[in-house]
Amino acid sequence: MPTILLSPQGRLFNQIIARDLAGYEHLILICGHYEGVDERVAEHLATDEISIGDYLLSGGEVAAMVVTDCVVRLLPGVLGSEASLAEESHIGGLLEYPQYTRPETYRGWAAPSVLLSGDHGDVARWRRQQSLLRTAKRRPELLEKAVLSTEDRKLLSEAFKIKS
Repeated sequence: MPTILLSPQGRLFNQIIARDLAGYEHLILICGHYEGVDERVAEHLATDEISIGDYLLSGGEVAAMVVTDCVVRLLPGVLGSEASLAEESHIGGLLEYPQYTRPETYRGWAAPSVLLSGDHGDVARWRRQQSLLRTAKRRPELLEKAVLSTEDRKLLSEAFKIKS
């Protein structure tokens, strides 16, 4: 059973770690406060040390909530639909495509026409292209690590030509 010390000195928490932790039936999260915990806890009790980011909190309780929420939502039956997990940000190493809801036009801002077209293939292609483009613009380091298909590279190239 993993015994995780939440610490700014731990490895950086991400979706891959969350998915790994979701595979365990039980987890123990140890939260320090202010200066942390006795070093013997890190050396002898903790099996892992995790940080939720490069900043400091007053204690590990908030970090424990972040880890808990991220892991629990990956458990079967927690979300309304397992399909919800398939296209979210950081699944597959990319950010999620933009979301639009009703009404179709709000304050004069229209949702992209492709989303209203009814063509599921075009919608899927647009979403993938938007995911690639958003990742390239907002988190290029993620795109550098992502495994992209030939089609992904084509979509990204087309997107940058359109935006130029």
